[in-house]
Amino acid sequence: VQLQASGGGLVQTGDSLRLSCVASGRPFSRYIMAWFRRAPGKEREFVAAIGWSDASTYYADSVKERFTISRDNAPNTVYLQMNGLKPEDTAVYYCAANSRFAFTSREYDYWGQGTQVTVSS
Repeated sequence: VQLQASGGGLVQTGDSLRLSCVASGRPFSRYIMAWFRRAPGKEREFVAAIGWSDASTYYADSVKERFTISRDNAPNTVYLQMNGLKPEDTAVYYCAANSRFAFTSREYDYWGQGTQVTVSS
């Protein structure tokens, strides 16, 4: 499956952004979708994941109550709504797909190219 992420940008503390990731190539509804991020000088870290429907979602503690992951299986798109952005959210954000839930990047089979999010203080 091919993944194309978009929606990043430069914002100020407290602002919101919505990232999108469009999937193509294989039945989207069969995949667990996730977002990871990599901040400068840090390892790639888990942000959020969603099951085959919106019923199952998981979040890193650092983004709970601020970020919301959702998916729309009709246009094969997964979203990450990010509210209350902080400078520590600055990173390249990647979408990923896998056949089962996982919280480490090495377990994901498919990756998008990443989109930069920069939050200024």
